[in-house]
Order: sequence, then structure tokens, then C-alpha cells
Amino acid sequence: MRLSRRYVLLPRMVFLIVGLAPTSALPGETPAPALYERLGGLAPISVVVSDFIDALVPDAVLNQNPAIDAARQRVPPAYLKYHVTALVCQATGGPCAYHGRSMKESHTHLNITEAEWDRMVTVFKQVLAKHQVPQTEQGELLAIVGSTKADIVMAASKE
Repeated sequence: MRLSRRYVLLPRMVFLIVGLAPTSALPGETPAPALYERLGGLAPISVVVSDFIDALVPDAVLNQNPAIDAARQRVPPAYLKYHVTALVCQATGGPCAYHGRSMKESHTHLNITEAEWDRMVTVFKQVLAKHQVPQTEQGELLAIVGSTKADIVMAASKE
């Protein structure tokens, strides 16, 4: 499914996030629209998050980690999509409020490795490209996701 440019967005995964600080405009200048608005709002964000979760849940590389596999079977994808959508909406300057657990609390028990993190980022980039999210917005989304890495990656990579 292709979304029009208006319906472009991110899922800020699963992992995620700290909001971006709004940029200040000089006197007399119009402030730049929030990332949330540039992504098209809640509808396209929810579509991208849905596709992202749909790509992560069956991922064979990630599910080699028994803790991730067990969590995937325990947590319904719809529940995860709801929370990740709210998180991305909030972190990109939208009107949503995320009420879930912290990234650290949500991921510590999963023993996520650097290699698993890298796989998630690869999948995320693929989903963003599929939805034709512009490069500038992709970079901002990846920076938001990257800001959560220290709270998510907890284990040394298995060689």
C-alpha cells in the first residue's frame, strides 16, 4: 500500500522515545511545522507504525532471541501498535500522550543486543522507505529512535 506524501510517517519503534525540542523562530519568522505535522499527522503515523510492527513481529533474526520471541507471543500486536503510535505521536510534537512504561522498563528483560538493535533499525528504514518518508524526516525519526538505544540495548552481541 502506498501512501500519498501527505500520509507519510514513522513508527518510532518499539522502542522509543524522547520528544524533539521545538525550534525557535526568529522574530517575524513563522516557526517550522512540528515533525508530527510534516509526517501528515496521526493517520499516516499509525499506518507506518502498523507496518513496522507487522514486519518486526515475525522477524526471524529478532526472534532468535528467546526473550523477544516470548514477548512477541505474549503481547498482542494491536496492543503494541497502540502504544508505539501514541509514543511516536507524542515524540514528534503531536497531541497524543504516551502512558506506557519507560523504554528501559519495557526492554531490559529482553536482553536486546547491538546486532538485534541494528536489525530493528534496518527494518525501520525499510518501512520508512516503503512509505516514501522524506530524508529529512527519516533523519529526525532515526535520531528520536537512536535516543532510546541506551535504554534498550542491554546485552553484548552474540557472535
